[in-house]
Amino acid sequence: MRGALHCPDVPRPGPVGASSGATDRTYPHLERCPVLLRTLRTRLRPHRRAVTLLALLQLLQILATLALPSLGAAVIDNGVLKSDSGYIIQLGLAMVALALLQIAASMGAVSLSARTAMAMGRDLRSAVFRRVLDFSAREVGQFGTPSLMTRTVNDVQQVQMLALSAFGVVVSAPLMCLGSIALALQQDIPLALLLVVLMVAVGISFGLILGRTDPFYDRMQNYLDRVNGLLRERITGVRVVRAFVRDGHESERFGRTNSELCDVSLHVGRLLATIVPVVLLVLNAFMAAVVWFGAHRIDAGAMRFGALSAFLSYLTLITMSVVMVTFVCLAMPRARVSAERIQQVLTTEPSVAEPPRPVRTAPKTGQLSLQGAGFRYPGAAEPVLSGIDLSAGPGETVAILGSTGSGKTTLLNLVLRHFDATEGRVQVGGVDVRELDAETLRRTVGFVPQRAFLFSGTIASNLRFGNPDASDEELWHALEIAQARDFVERLPAGLDAPIAQGGTNVSGGQRQRLAIARTLLRRPDVYLFDDCFSALDNTTDAALRAALAPVISGATVLTVAQRVSTVQDAQRIVVLDRGRVAATGTHQELLRSSAAYQDIARSQLSSSFGDFDDPAQGAATAPTPQEAVHGRGRQR
Repeated sequence: MRGALHCPDVPRPGPVGASSGATDRTYPHLERCPVLLRTLRTRLRPHRRAVTLLALLQLLQILATLALPSLGAAVIDNGVLKSDSGYIIQLGLAMVALALLQIAASMGAVSLSARTAMAMGRDLRSAVFRRVLDFSAREVGQFGTPSLMTRTVNDVQQVQMLALSAFGVVVSAPLMCLGSIALALQQDIPLALLLVVLMVAVGISFGLILGRTDPFYDRMQNYLDRVNGLLRERITGVRVVRAFVRDGHESERFGRTNSELCDVSLHVGRLLATIVPVVLLVLNAFMAAVVWFGAHRIDAGAMRFGALSAFLSYLTLITMSVVMVTFVCLAMPRARVSAERIQQVLTTEPSVAEPPRPVRTAPKTGQLSLQGAGFRYPGAAEPVLSGIDLSAGPGETVAILGSTGSGKTTLLNLVLRHFDATEGRVQVGGVDVRELDAETLRRTVGFVPQRAFLFSGTIASNLRFGNPDASDEELWHALEIAQARDFVERLPAGLDAPIAQGGTNVSGGQRQRLAIARTLLRRPDVYLFDDCFSALDNTTDAALRAALAPVISGATVLTVAQRVSTVQDAQRIVVLDRGRVAATGTHQELLRSSAAYQDIARSQLSSSFGDFDDPAQGAATAPTPQEAVHGRGRQR
């Protein structure tokens, strides 16, 4: 446990292009506070009126609070000691009025500060969320999903809680301290100098303690990222963990990281726990000194008894101010780190940026073209795609086939502009996707991913992601085409049947069929199918394709697949090999001319339809999807 207290450097996600191994030493201590102040200033600017009113309420509260000890001293010296009951009643009523004013101003300030802090947190959280939505896959991978979740929720909460604490201190504490010292000087100058020394002593104590805690908050947030990531990974991969009987190993991983977070938190907690005792020790020591020296001055006739009473009241007010500042100082180091992490997200520009003058119409409906397109990940030795030339038009179905890692999905991502091509051009509707309006691109291109994702809600709400205005009849029609109507009708609630986050309460094949139905509701000009039929059995696959054909007959279709039986009816098949186009043609042509296609076909078809060494003969024996379904493929 002691070893964890030294906190070895934990890599922290940073802006794109930054070293992944950056630690807290990358960010000097003196640069952090301006980040926090800039964040608060920027996010509080829309709430200027509320902040101004809050400051006025606190000023009114402080003036009433500071006036009470002086009035109390006057009551003692001029009323009690002189037995003047009229004077006592008169000042007493004035003190009651001031107390009521103080209470009203305090209640208004507390309510307003809470509303303003919550509104600021809401706006900041929304800003981080919107920025994350603008990120491409590159930025999401750079930060990591667990870290982005922590920054959006926990880090924003830390800044919000600091703002809530500071609203009650930023005006009242300085005014309370300075006002108390100023009014104490009016009572007795030599004794008031003790209060000045008190403020210096408390400031030095704070600086020594908080200076040691600052580096640990950075590591605490990074350990929180790791705990979040491990928990998310463990929950998502629970079936794999249990299948390989790795529960103990995963529990050990989580326990080790959780213990590291606990050790760092305890170390910070021990340091912060010393603040209140130190402050109280200093304050009590000075209070004893004030009573000691004040008694001697009263005995010498240099000070009145009421003045000592006022001094003790002002010292109490200073104590209250210091305690309030203490709570803010406890929250400040962690909020400073959180503000820096938030700014890393907000200042990171997406690599896929909206064009300055976006084109909002695609003149060539359904036209898809890649001209020498390529993509290379930053720092990668080899490109994922290189020199891709491909075109397709309305009514044409182009299939993309290749081994794992050949760049099939990356090619679709270039069309969707999840990445920008690092070479060449990608055009949709005759316009480069980098110049096309994002909404127009999403409306023109419909995409069904390999790993279908459903949102929490109902079947109807998930389908209406494709078309919010779709009627129930249209939903049922799309489900019928996607071969999903039968299982939806068997559900008690039908279209209103609940769907868990990620669609975990339905099977993989059902998720894929619902995702296909969702895309069909959009009626796009271009369909991109990323091996989305892989989880379907042959019978369902054949039925779905038969029902799908007339619906997408007038659209451009680009389909990625692993199975030859899935693509052999396509009008054109593109074979990718190591990120390049190895061959193009129909199923029959490729069986005669492409060794790469022959290898894929032989590996998939020979076990069911016999080995073929003659490509022409292989073409004759290769079954259609319908023949494969009903087992009518001719074998040698």
